[in-house]
Amino acid sequence: MSVTKKRKSPGTRWLAYLVLLAGAAAFLYPFVWMISASLRNLEEIAVSGMNIWPQHWRWENYAKALTAFPFGRYLVNTLITTVLPIIGTVFSCSLVGYAFARLRVKGSGFLFLLVLSTMLLPGEVTMIPQFILFKKLGMLDSLYPLIVPAFFGSPFYIFLFRQFYSRLPVGLEEAAVIDGCGYFKIWRTIFLPLSKPALTGVGVMMFMGAWNNFMGPLIYINSDRWKTLTLGLAGFQGTYSTDTNLLMAASIVITLPCIILFFSAQKAFMEGLTFSGSKES
Repeated sequence: MSVTKKRKSPGTRWLAYLVLLAGAAAFLYPFVWMISASLRNLEEIAVSGMNIWPQHWRWENYAKALTAFPFGRYLVNTLITTVLPIIGTVFSCSLVGYAFARLRVKGSGFLFLLVLSTMLLPGEVTMIPQFILFKKLGMLDSLYPLIVPAFFGSPFYIFLFRQFYSRLPVGLEEAAVIDGCGYFKIWRTIFLPLSKPALTGVGVMMFMGAWNNFMGPLIYINSDRWKTLTLGLAGFQGTYSTDTNLLMAASIVITLPCIILFFSAQKAFMEGLTFSGSKES
């Protein structure tokens, strides 16, 4: 019995396009205004209203914004607290996800549910115990509290890797076992190279979260030496609260890497979340 799809009329299709276009414009306008404000002086911003086209393009605002605070030092700290957590999360979560997906051990289902149940705990609940722990370890006012937790896994990313690995063919694992490979070697040489979509999806989400992390540095960092870009931007805003154009210029520079990364890895990111092209084993 064949099922015929009901075709939408051209008017309905154009109406859907208009609604999507209006929604995209509503979300895009604040970012466009931020770019416009970064290229104006304060007088133009005060009288521009909703106008987004600058009368005089002031590219020097970016140079002033980046020299108003130690951008280079904050950038290095941000890269450290972004790249290392990505490496730690990918290593720990993919390894644990592989174990949950492929190792048939009694009680593994209960342990997996126990790991997922930790997602129900809000960050505010574990914030104080973590602070006390790092204080006892003498790691306050350093980058360690922003890096070390990533090497102990995240329940959401463990779930993503577990779902991805459970859909890979069993024949790959059986052939490796016949060749004498152990579980760790199977994960490292077979499953990890095949999990590029999942790795990309987790990497992009981790980059977004770590790069824009503000609460963590605010809690654990006190000295100017270890501040990140988000913390530096907050201080910049407090010092130059009336210089909206410089504040917008600094915000554009800090936001730009996230935008470039998302659009460059968009296809692999969506594949990693939807697991397209994978089949149930």
